[in-house]
Amino acid sequence: MARVGLILGVTGQDGSYLARLLLSKGYEVVGISRGNSSGREKCCLERLGISGKVALRKFDARNMCELEKCIRETGPVEIYNLAGESSVAKSFIDPELTLQGNTKITVNCLELIRKYFSSVKYYNAASSECFGETGGVPADETTAFCPVSPYGVAKSADYHLTQVYRRAYGLFCCSGILFNHESPLRAEHFVTKKIISGACAIAQGEKDFIELGNLEVERDWGWAPEYVDAIYRILQHGTADDFVIATGKSNSLRKLVETAFSHFGLNWQEHIRTSSCFLRSGEIQKSLGNPKKALNELGWSATYQVEDVISSMIRDHQDQ
Repeated sequence: MARVGLILGVTGQDGSYLARLLLSKGYEVVGISRGNSSGREKCCLERLGISGKVALRKFDARNMCELEKCIRETGPVEIYNLAGESSVAKSFIDPELTLQGNTKITVNCLELIRKYFSSVKYYNAASSECFGETGGVPADETTAFCPVSPYGVAKSADYHLTQVYRRAYGLFCCSGILFNHESPLRAEHFVTKKIISGACAIAQGEKDFIELGNLEVERDWGWAPEYVDAIYRILQHGTADDFVIATGKSNSLRKLVETAFSHFGLNWQEHIRTSSCFLRSGEIQKSLGNPKKALNELGWSATYQVEDVISSMIRDHQDQ
């Protein structure tokens, strides 16, 4: 019988790409999505051509009884927790929901595995936001966490909980500390998608400008389909461990904007306005990861750089 992979948050960017990857490897994929998922999120599975191939269950993973029932009925060998709030900006608007919601899902998964499903492998989606400001030093698995947002605090708690259960109970529980990774499946409120959509609209004469915040922030941007391959490899590793997943290179938001607008022969300075409403309290100025451990132990490295990410997103946008 085919192995079963259970993905919490299957209708999001990473969940959809991971579902496609697991299907290609012969898994049966069961996906959990909140019943109020937006049409855009549902469209992610459809855009990848796999909506009819994923056994979709709609409930809130914060409901432990429903989650236990799902695990018992489907019998997964691997659980990938990609659920919870994913927006840093929204975490400032509703920090309580971000903290309680994300951590509750993590505790539910870990407790159920500890009590009833100890042979199941578990993946926790950590984030570069756990590190906070990295300056010019690439963060690796030994770098101390110093989050500067409620989202970063929540992801740090999930990471530490996963480590506690691994060490205390000998469970195969791992975290991937993923730096920024983008794709055409990104929602419009993410800055990369906003820039791509805006540049395409301006090139077509549909609008004149877009508004952004601090153009000097730097991020380590990668390609989401490559990053879910790293997620899969983490659970296939011989021992349970945690890994930084990144390109190892950072680029400014200004560089991203310039790359997108130059694709259309446009001068970005004529079409970008900055607004204080897009500035965050405690903004991370530079975020950079060191993926050396992933290369050495997982055989994984990023091949897409920021220029490849932008051009791929533009091509997809134009094809829609």
